[in-house]
Amino acid sequence: MRDMVIIRKAVEKDLEAITDIYNDAVLHTVASFDIEPKGLEKQRVWFREHGPQFPILVAEINGQVAGWGSLSQWSDRCAYSATAEASLYIGEGERGKGTGKALLLELMNEGQKAGLHTVIARIVEGNAASIHLCESLGFTYIGAMKEVGRKFGKLLDVHLLQKIFTDSV
Repeated sequence: MRDMVIIRKAVEKDLEAITDIYNDAVLHTVASFDIEPKGLEKQRVWFREHGPQFPILVAEINGQVAGWGSLSQWSDRCAYSATAEASLYIGEGERGKGTGKALLLELMNEGQKAGLHTVIARIVEGNAASIHLCESLGFTYIGAMKEVGRKFGKLLDVHLLQKIFTDSV
């Protein structure tokens, strides 16, 4: 039987686990286009830039952070104030077990409650599972940016998906 996943708002004491999960993705996957791992001080700045409109959530299993997701400001231009970008990172041992779906669903609920109108997801080529996850929660595929990132010696495309909250202003 699977242990229960608790989705909750991240607190600063979660930063070490959040950073470890993120840095694993940086070093071993193309899910992030960062090349160098992030330090805790830089992550503290990132954490403090988030708030009710742009939440950070964690998935906790048996008291341990197994994954995290965030909604971040899409652009600092005022016309984009109701648009966010979703990020989702799941620890290696927890992928494919529904944790990401639970996190993304709650992120969308939080974003809609905060008054967001649309959420954008950028997903690197080859990540069909993440595209499927987003589409299962109402995201629509809107296109691809060709060869916009280089990681591990390869130029990579990024697919764009968008969710519009139909009952928001």
